[in-house]
Amino acid sequence: MSSAGDGGDGVAADEVVLEITDSSSLSSTSTPPPPPIPISALDGPLPSPSVAVRADRSRLIESSSYFRILLGGSFRSVPSNYEPRGLRFRPISRGSELDSSGGCSESGSGYVQISCNLEATVQVLRYLFEPPAITHENFLPLLEGALFLAVENLLVDCERWFRTMGSHSSSMLVPLDFIIEVWYFAQMHGVTFVEDVCPGYLAQNFVQVISSRSFAQIPYDLLCSTIECPHLTVDSEKQLCEAILFWLSASIRPYEQLVPNSADSQLFLLSKVRVCLLPLGFAAGIKRNWVEFGNSAVCMILNLLKISFQALLGTDADDSLNSYRIRLTEHSKEIVLSGCPQLTTEILYISVLPTDLDAVFKRRIVSSYSQVDLESLVFYNELGKKVKTLSFKNVCMVDLSKCPNVHVDAAIYWLKLAFPELRTFRASHCLLFQFEDLQYLLLTCPWIKEVDLSIDMSIILPKYSIISSRFEARSEMNRNLSSYYKQSPYGYRTPIYPVFSRLSKLTLEGRNDITDNNLAELSMLDKSLCYINIKHCTLLTDNGISIFLLNCTKIHSMVLSYTSFGNQSIQTLCSFIYLDPSDSFPYHKDEGPYAMASRLRELHLEGCKGICCAGMSQLVSNLNIVKSLCLRQTSLTDGALCNFVGSSLGYLDISETVVSMVSLAPIIRRSSNLSCLKTTGCRNLLAEHGEVQSVNGNKYGGFLQEITSTCCLEDVELGWAFSPVRIDDLIPSFSKVRNMTVGLGTTIPENILHALPEICPFLESLVLRFQVISDSVVRNLLESSMNLQVLCLQYCLGSLTSFGFQTKAPALSILRLQWVTPWMTNDDLTILTHNYNLVELCLSGCKLLDSSSQEIITSGWPNLTCLNLEECGQITVDGVSSIFSCKALEDVLLRHTGRGIGRTIITDAIRELPLLRQLALDLCDASEGGYDTPNNPEGKMMRSVRMSRCKSARSCFDPRVEVSSSSKPVHKETIVLEWTSKQLRTTVVEERL
Repeated sequence: MSSAGDGGDGVAADEVVLEITDSSSLSSTSTPPPPPIPISALDGPLPSPSVAVRADRSRLIESSSYFRILLGGSFRSVPSNYEPRGLRFRPISRGSELDSSGGCSESGSGYVQISCNLEATVQVLRYLFEPPAITHENFLPLLEGALFLAVENLLVDCERWFRTMGSHSSSMLVPLDFIIEVWYFAQMHGVTFVEDVCPGYLAQNFVQVISSRSFAQIPYDLLCSTIECPHLTVDSEKQLCEAILFWLSASIRPYEQLVPNSADSQLFLLSKVRVCLLPLGFAAGIKRNWVEFGNSAVCMILNLLKISFQALLGTDADDSLNSYRIRLTEHSKEIVLSGCPQLTTEILYISVLPTDLDAVFKRRIVSSYSQVDLESLVFYNELGKKVKTLSFKNVCMVDLSKCPNVHVDAAIYWLKLAFPELRTFRASHCLLFQFEDLQYLLLTCPWIKEVDLSIDMSIILPKYSIISSRFEARSEMNRNLSSYYKQSPYGYRTPIYPVFSRLSKLTLEGRNDITDNNLAELSMLDKSLCYINIKHCTLLTDNGISIFLLNCTKIHSMVLSYTSFGNQSIQTLCSFIYLDPSDSFPYHKDEGPYAMASRLRELHLEGCKGICCAGMSQLVSNLNIVKSLCLRQTSLTDGALCNFVGSSLGYLDISETVVSMVSLAPIIRRSSNLSCLKTTGCRNLLAEHGEVQSVNGNKYGGFLQEITSTCCLEDVELGWAFSPVRIDDLIPSFSKVRNMTVGLGTTIPENILHALPEICPFLESLVLRFQVISDSVVRNLLESSMNLQVLCLQYCLGSLTSFGFQTKAPALSILRLQWVTPWMTNDDLTILTHNYNLVELCLSGCKLLDSSSQEIITSGWPNLTCLNLEECGQITVDGVSSIFSCKALEDVLLRHTGRGIGRTIITDAIRELPLLRQLALDLCDASEGGYDTPNNPEGKMMRSVRMSRCKSARSCFDPRVEVSSSSKPVHKETIVLEWTSKQLRTTVVEERL
């Protein structure tokens, strides 16, 4: 039995044949009519340019106003130029007759011709007789056909589907191209529900929208509506600003006119950016291409740093406080505020207070958060009862890194109020974050799973020769809120050391004020902690680490580099323990004893000198499933490495050890997933025989042969024994390499260096040390390596000139030229500023530079975060005022650059550079013989200051006679000032740091 619209070959009494001709294919030549087909045949490919379809007349009249007019005999009342919604539909009928009133009647006609949009009409006919599911692929034809043929029910269904689609925010359900196409169609034909839905849909999915290739094609009015939508969801204000600048930088589309003109449109879009929430470094970088906007942004941020936010609260209107509100919506998942030194505790709380709160009360609340004491603690708890702060349950990550002016404990309470489902908290480079603050964080927000509190590692390593050392307490330390929490008489006597259950990943890298007692307190995380990074926590002892590991047996990833990890800790890792019945570790299904080391997936022991050869052998023999292993600068030998039986390695670093191919080759062969290999400084890789014989008598090839026959590498650091001759030697094993370092022990042929862009098409970072390079090699790298972001040339030989750098490399952001460009002049420096947008610049041995070079550097790269200048002529002979205009600087080294640096350089740099963390100077450059060294610097981010001291060279024939002052000075010692969260350590070492 046929369905409606599916009759036999003849035309039934209640059927009509519709001959649909595509309006875009109208032709004056007559063609025979196509054979009629049933509705069900419309699923397949359609004949072009016309198709004849049998359909039920009653269904058409019932469902469509257009067919009701066309087939119901009512043409008399319809104007001759009638086109539904202004669209091109031309009804042409065969066998039409005039009715008694003179009108044209189709009611008796069995064959009707229609000229219209073929695809849209076919979709509508399918909908009327065999309704398909609406998707983004057929939505627009259905909507267009519904408008053409005035199918009211279909219009309702299209609107319902579109609004439902627009309400989803977990991920974009439809491509951005579809939204843009629908938006243009809706504007042309006045479809208001599309204009209502699109801005909100794009706003709540804005993070995904800006990653689309079609983002630059978004119409101006749609972009404006999206940005103004209260549901606009971004991870950071920087993300929004980047998107707007990218859109403005794209070529102007020919099919749209920015309203009212391009300049006004730019100003309008940029005015929507909350400049006070931009990272300082990003704002400084804007000046390179958007000078006026960038200068305005930097000035506003610097003013916020100088003016108390309390003063702003008293002068600004309540509406203007919205410009300080962090963009938080119900769809927010990540909040990134990293790099905003202007950010204060008050700004955090403004963002979570209800917008309809009384202005005076709002100011009182916000003002209270600038004080962290017992009275404020009481007020916080009263606030929770009186004011319902906004809560954002979808936020899972907050990043407050490099935000020194946010009070730590008040920020922790903010996390508790606003983000009940927070899982990750990052506060790296927040030097004043103490261990007690970490405890308070875990007490207040026990649901957090990952915490990152890393800071810069200490400059002083155990291998250095210390002449003297002394400590001073930081006098400006404030009591943390956890202390008040314990002392509160209002019932807040919850133990400060509860049994935490959820923290699984903890990073304390560089915090050399963490003690064994602190580590013991963290042992209470034994039920949850899986990852610990205590790299360069130098106060920890082997015994303290051992006790910690004895308690936290669920840890499977450890970064212990440059600690006192030694034989006692190894004994703990290799001792047998019994499986916890509640443990779900997949590699131990039985209940027998096992060694904790056998469960490790990541182990980094770089620089751990307290491990003996026997201990290393015992440890390595138990690492069965490890995937990431770093034994750099340890006592690793062939005998120990031959005991390694794992086959899961993806990362292996054995640099600066004495291993040979005898032990390395079997590991490379077994590790099919090895993507990172670092072997710089391994001289024995050249040897044919190591201290042990090959395992089981297996033969092994050379280093190059082994890695190219087995591995597909992505990150390599190579030196000794790496000697490729032909390009084919490195293909395909190096075809996915992104980071490459080639150091001492090998000389890469020029043909290989020249072909690196072809060998490594994804290359992002390249470090060449002690290689022979040329203009053609460097120029080809910069021109052909489209992803190259880092280029470091250190102590290289060859005929390199300025010509090698006279080409653009848009992606290059880090350039280190150390003792390779003695010919560099100010003109060459200017060329570099035009060709590369750098955030890090290191120059050594550029003796032709002068004081004018400062202005070239700082004006060309206003967003520099790292500037290292050594033996660079007379750059600082007139002072360093221009350097201070690079407000985003975090790391500055000035050594032998001209005797013109003032005595107050340290305090001036801390005051002028809000993000500065490391400063290195040389007393040879001091215009007044030395530098003032503050105990408590104004800046809260300063980690270390190094001051090198030189001595006069003496004649080798008579030590009492000084050599000419024009000779190169001889290093004597380095004075290091290093701040932790609680104290200042002043150390004098023999080495130059």
